[in-house]
Amino acid sequence: MIHAATKCARAAAATIRGRAIPVRSSLVRYSTPLRLIHGEISVPNANHVAIQMVNYALSHARSQRSDESYAQGMLVLEQCLGNQASDDQVSQDSKATVLLAMSDLLYESANSSEAIERLKQVMSLTLSSLSIRVVAVEALVGLLIQSGQDDASLNVADEFLELVKERGHENLQGVAATAKTIKGLTELVKGSIESAESLFQGLENHEICKGSNIALSYGEFLHATGNFEMAKEMYQKAIQGVTETKESMSSCNMNLKAVSLAATFALGQLESHIGNFGDAEETLTSALTSAEAHYGHSHPKVGVILTGVALMYRNKAKQERSSSIMIQEGLFRRALELMKAPPLDDTEGIINVETQEVMALARGGYAELLLIQVNRRSEGEKMKSWAESAWRNRRISLSEALTLSEPLGKVGIIDARTTRVL
Repeated sequence: MIHAATKCARAAAATIRGRAIPVRSSLVRYSTPLRLIHGEISVPNANHVAIQMVNYALSHARSQRSDESYAQGMLVLEQCLGNQASDDQVSQDSKATVLLAMSDLLYESANSSEAIERLKQVMSLTLSSLSIRVVAVEALVGLLIQSGQDDASLNVADEFLELVKERGHENLQGVAATAKTIKGLTELVKGSIESAESLFQGLENHEICKGSNIALSYGEFLHATGNFEMAKEMYQKAIQGVTETKESMSSCNMNLKAVSLAATFALGQLESHIGNFGDAEETLTSALTSAEAHYGHSHPKVGVILTGVALMYRNKAKQERSSSIMIQEGLFRRALELMKAPPLDDTEGIINVETQEVMALARGGYAELLLIQVNRRSEGEKMKSWAESAWRNRRISLSEALTLSEPLGKVGIIDARTTRVL
């Protein structure tokens, strides 16, 4: 494996001698003053050799999506990082680019803790471009939220917003809006609606509120607070914007693919909440198809999406006074299997913190199906107790998240980026 990885590194380094390396179907393209990295990250000032090595490493790792290909990609990136010796802005931008790529591969390999460390390293590169640090902060906060480190995510968002204010970057509207949105999301996760509102206020007319995490996070805030019409508009903006975006800086669970999937999934949940079940089914099916295509059929993220589909059928059955017990049970069971939920009788079982809330939501919905069946009531009680113990949302109770009241009150939204319930 090391021999193969060394060959990959040598092939990437061959760009020094003027050989272009193909990435997927096209050659690495350059724009001035920004350079495109692997179809998603535009990096100012970065060394062109570093860019080509990053593209090579990412393309190689993702070509097979195997443990070996990811390990080889990481070795190429480690060599590339070691080549950035000086401490001027170009070198630090190059280092930051490599570290962002490393965090992407680590996240895709289900190693969020190491991805977080690489993103923290980007933040320590004080001479690197602000645009790169914005990407790192956004991804770092996203991974901290997904990992259940809510206080840490709020601290990072706070510090960055203060940095933007102190250095006069508030005049850069895109940067200021992103900084506020990052903190707004952390406040929403913690259930601090008033604090979140003060940060999201006025974003609806902002030019940057299109095709980005800004539109999606703001849409989720509006959804959570009952402004369904405007929330739908924000979700549609996010989806459309991603389709139209050719160059954008993003990483880990906040990248363009994650935004597109999460916005589609959130829109499907919204349609379910307001009773448009035909549109909800179509939209959620689209989200499920995208998740399976991007992550693979057995990825925990697919289990998260299946939970939303199961809840849609649950809402539909209740509103139409019909029964879909077998469909719901099959979906909940498969979702829990993919999220690797521990057995109910395993009191020492380790719960995957990254999907804990969604797991609790799925088991809560599943428990209700079992409780109406006399011969399965005991299992239903156990499952309900487990779900209530695992639930940690501060804004909405598990019971409220599972119940659509008339008129429509509090609703829970599963954020597919962070796999948290908002």
